Amino acid sequence: MMSRKKGPQDAGGTPATVLLDADGASYTTHTYVHDPQAASYGTEAAEALGVDPARVFKTLMVDTGRSGGAALAVAIVPVTGSLDLKAAAVALRVKKVQLAQADDAQRRTGYVLGGISPLGQRHHSPTVIEDSATTWSTIYVSGGRRGLEIEVAPQDLIRLTDAHPAAVAGP
Repeated sequence: MMSRKKGPQDAGGTPATVLLDADGASYTTHTYVHDPQAASYGTEAAEALGVDPARVFKTLMVDTGRSGGAALAVAIVPVTGSLDLKAAAVALRVKKVQLAQADDAQRRTGYVLGGISPLGQRHHSPTVIEDSATTWSTIYVSGGRRGLEIEVAPQDLIRLTDAHPAAVAGP
């Protein structure tokens, strides 16, 4: 069981940490100095924290083509690969998905790109998570801002986001 640890940039928390605290879930925050020139937020996090990149998961917003608030969904995949759009569509039970527009993703979640957490989003969205997440005792996801990662048990992440584990990661 992890203890709740605050990092130096964690003062006041984010919606993600507020949700975890309210739930009583165990987690640890990890901070690093974000480099605006970094090519990949997730890879940068793995390198800065010195953890296996297969344990660091990125949060992607996808457009399902549905109308209204159900148009966007969340896909959580390791930073070591990409999202298999066809597999994500199957898991979300829609014809097809495409990556959401940045403005739509930010508006829906309340977070900025590179800091979109699957936790504490402004609006709940259907969520799928790469099933390899369940092979780890803990995984890392964005904490709600660039340079802040949350280490959390995948079972807690799945429960709090109502995520559906599925094979949605591509090469």
